[in-house]
Amino acid sequence: MSSTPEGMTSNRPYLLRALYEWITDNDLTPHVLVDAEINGVDVPDHAIQKGKVVLNIASSATEHLAMANEAISFKARFSGKPYQICVPMNAVIAIYARENGQGMMFAQNEPTPPPVDGSDDPPPRSHLKVIK
Repeated sequence: MSSTPEGMTSNRPYLLRALYEWITDNDLTPHVLVDAEINGVDVPDHAIQKGKVVLNIASSATEHLAMANEAISFKARFSGKPYQICVPMNAVIAIYARENGQGMMFAQNEPTPPPVDGSDDPPPRSHLKVIK
């Protein structure tokens, strides 16, 4: 597992697991927003939109969900076909409840690349809310 500049391990997997539990304890549906362009992300190509993918990680939508310190992995069906999903922790952008958007965005280590289409338009605003 990679270390932060201060020598500590990343808090992302710990926060992700805690928020997952919080969301499911409130009978809501946990989703993760993933940067599909990060090395090691293994998701169906047709699920990727603008370099990102939203994954439903509820127990009813996954099989063998594992949230280790290095990655999230599980089996899921996309268009009726089974897939083995693997998402490195550094690719997780956010976790939130589908029903109300409550959750958390994670700091990204690298700057966002310029838009692929060459436009200078800012990306659309996220539906996620900052909780203080």
